Amino acid sequence: MLVSVIIPVYNREAFLPTAVNSVLSQTYKNLELLIIDDNSKDETFFSVLKFLEDKRVSYYYLRKNYGVSYARNYGIKKAKGDYIAFLDSDDYWLPNKLEKQITYMLEKKFKICQTDEIWIRRGKFVNPKKKHQKIEGDIFEKSLELCIVSPSAVLIKKEVFDDIGLFDENMPACEDYDLWLRASLKYKIGLLNEKLIVKRNGQDDQLSRLKGLDKYRIYTLLKLLKNYNLDEAKRKKVIEILNKKCEIYLNGLLKRKKIKEAEYYRRILDEYKIS
Repeated sequence: MLVSVIIPVYNREAFLPTAVNSVLSQTYKNLELLIIDDNSKDETFFSVLKFLEDKRVSYYYLRKNYGVSYARNYGIKKAKGDYIAFLDSDDYWLPNKLEKQITYMLEKKFKICQTDEIWIRRGKFVNPKKKHQKIEGDIFEKSLELCIVSPSAVLIKKEVFDDIGLFDENMPACEDYDLWLRASLKYKIGLLNEKLIVKRNGQDDQLSRLKGLDKYRIYTLLKLLKNYNLDEAKRKKVIEILNKKCEIYLNGLLKRKKIKEAEYYRRILDEYKIS
């Protein structure tokens, strides 16, 4: 089984070589690596030039900066593998990540599976909070508050994208929150409860550090309500979280005197009142 590994990258010359090396050093060898450079302006290309001698590696340079969703989707469309794995350019894998994950997926018959992870922030190990704890199976409701799936930890059968669609390219952030919610509506998510990836958090320009992320989560929740036939329990839970996030985001807008934008979120609260 061929695994297609997709690394989207933008201005990560210092981190990318470690990520690439962690893929090529996997004990599972039947893989291809697609590096999707989202129009980097630093020395990203030259930082991984030596790895291009490996026939498993392909490097694509995009003509402008489209964003991480476009870059991942570009990789998915180019991928030849039966399985897709993602790796953020500032993260890296432990050597047996893919081998153990494939074995687990086949044994448990999951089409989507993630592993546990090690967090490093500004060079120091940190423990994830309880709200970040991953679970296995039906993760939809727990994922509504915040994303509990890490792209760098995921292995997914490529056919799943034919069913649920690709990353939403209209989202500059929280695109993973959006995708995994759509996925968890139809699929149970496996969890190999071993720390097989290292996430190096805390970079100044990481998407996860952008302010106002609830704006994009609200966008996803509205998509779920308008475009998906949710059962009563799921719909009620989505509306509950939507109200919570709208109230918080609305109050922030009012404090900053962004009245016109605030009215939009007030209308959402009026439309989706909790009964």
